[in-house]
Amino acid sequence: MLPHAPSRAPGAFRFKPHLPAKPPLLASTSTPASASASSRRNLLILVPSLVAASTVLQSLPLAASAEAGDEKPVPPPPAPAAPAPAPADEPVLSRVYDATVIGEPQAVGKDARRRVWEKLMAARVVYLGEAELVPYRDDRALELEIVRKLAAGCAEAGRSISLAFEAFPCDLQEQLNRFMDGRIDGNTLRLYTSHWAPERWQEYEPLLNYCRDNGIKLVACGTPLEVVRTVLAEGIRGLSKAQRKLYAPPAGSGFISGFTSISGRSLIDKISSTRGSPFGPSSYLSAQARVVDDYTMSQTIMKEITNGDPSGMLVVVTGASHVMYGPRGVGVPARISKKMKKKNQVVILLDPERQSIRREGEIPVADFLWYSAAKPCSRNCFDRAEIARVMNAAGRRREALPQDLQKGIDLGVVSPEILQNFFDLEKYPVMAELIHRFQGFRERLLADPKFLHRLAIEEGISITTTLLAQYEKRKGKFFEEIDYVLTDTIRGSVVDFFTVWLPAPTISLLSFADDGSGESVELLKGLLGTLPDNAFQKGIVGQNWSINQRFASVLMGGIKLAGVGFISSIGAGVASDVLYGARQILKPSASMEVGCKRSPIWKAATVYSCFLGTSANLRYQVIAGLIEHRLGEDLMAHYNQPLLANLLSFVSRIINSYWGTQLQIVDCTL
Repeated sequence: MLPHAPSRAPGAFRFKPHLPAKPPLLASTSTPASASASSRRNLLILVPSLVAASTVLQSLPLAASAEAGDEKPVPPPPAPAAPAPAPADEPVLSRVYDATVIGEPQAVGKDARRRVWEKLMAARVVYLGEAELVPYRDDRALELEIVRKLAAGCAEAGRSISLAFEAFPCDLQEQLNRFMDGRIDGNTLRLYTSHWAPERWQEYEPLLNYCRDNGIKLVACGTPLEVVRTVLAEGIRGLSKAQRKLYAPPAGSGFISGFTSISGRSLIDKISSTRGSPFGPSSYLSAQARVVDDYTMSQTIMKEITNGDPSGMLVVVTGASHVMYGPRGVGVPARISKKMKKKNQVVILLDPERQSIRREGEIPVADFLWYSAAKPCSRNCFDRAEIARVMNAAGRRREALPQDLQKGIDLGVVSPEILQNFFDLEKYPVMAELIHRFQGFRERLLADPKFLHRLAIEEGISITTTLLAQYEKRKGKFFEEIDYVLTDTIRGSVVDFFTVWLPAPTISLLSFADDGSGESVELLKGLLGTLPDNAFQKGIVGQNWSINQRFASVLMGGIKLAGVGFISSIGAGVASDVLYGARQILKPSASMEVGCKRSPIWKAATVYSCFLGTSANLRYQVIAGLIEHRLGEDLMAHYNQPLLANLLSFVSRIINSYWGTQLQIVDCTL
């Protein structure tokens, strides 16, 4: 067995943002009149809240009764033709490709995923080929996911299942048996893997524990380290007679018997170029070590198949280079195919770095390519057949769609769900106008169809409370000073628009569809495009944000909101001064009562921008990402409670507005 290179994949961190227990109160320089105005505003904010809440609560019984009336008994789903586990429990973000098709590997959609499991369940041996040159830690997560589903399917079908590891040399079989029997624990077994990289045991441990807890037999199928080192140093001739008999192909059979053609040698060159070794890809000693490794694994696998359950399944976890091109290649499946039908072996490559275009007459590199959710995807991410079915069902043509959606469909980065959301939104005239004319609205509505609902809640709270507060302060002069009232109301409305707009989740296809522009612009786009819209945003297909990127999104959101607050505050201050000057010119005899002294424009703008960039930014990040995007969607997806999700969004924004009013400096205007 050739030892894998140490894993350089970064460790996965769980994002736990540390929000301040209580946002810092901004120092208020207002007079007692300001404090009274603040208390009045706090009371007035409850009035529209109670009115809107009562409206929502009154609609709950009606909606509930309507749902109860429409509810019909759902017939149980038909039993599957094969005992494959249902793909409903499978993580949606993992991607599977059919590598046997001519041309580019075809993404397998949700509807076709069941056929993949049926093919796996029909196999006798399933190979999981890991990345070797740069080991990827998410390969282990995919292995655990696949083994779990295969184990469930085998349990339903009454079949046994075993798991063979190339990472464990075959002379460690006794230690694996003792681990399975509970005679040794994981810490003791770890002592026998001192040749592994430190993080490798942590990656394999969940899979090993799952097999032990569920009675899945573990098989060590790798070549002993002593044999590998001898072959790498001296070749096969350096082995003793006993070692040659066990680990080397029989004399006279050649290193790879039956593959002496030009096509066979080209396969060897392709596979060898994917592996790294101290002697280089064309090293003769490295090729001998590879042959010894393939032969040892094939012998162990055949022994397990022959002596084990005739109907059982064996899952083999090994390096991708040992199983590429399957039974028609030059690796382990090819050696076993002489004694087993080719259809009884299925090869899966986990997170391959590149996808090759298969031409007619060429051997497929594997049966399936399987990618984790964190693996970036820039093209061919979704099943084009499902996309075509959605288009045909809607009676739409590609040319009638916006340009970015057209390019996204061509690249395969638009999911069927997103496309269906687009067609559903088109049914409403206002929505159709927004998603066709304005890209920003399209990106947000496709990610969250309730974006306008959340925006309306925020704007309704802002406008209502501002008008009530202005009326309470100005009393009989409310209509006389309506210009000042409108200035403050518009300022608050603009700010609240951006507090909802900026942290809202988006689905942008520009990063895939852009043809390119200036170098500096592309650099800025690339930097901003790698950040989530808010720190709590769920990962999307082909994108997994790290803790650093999520933290950077908080900082970037704060900078954007601070800029909005600074500009809007200056605009409101300048507008108030212009209106005051105009009144003095038009009505010089009019006496204007001043309730309190205004702060200088620049000072007020600076303080207000700091308030929006810190306290408001954090609060709206939590609302948009944690409460609405995560908790609200879970309520709708798992419990089918859209009214409860809407009520949760409404109440959280009411509480946020009340809390923000408590923290905000009362800016007394004329």
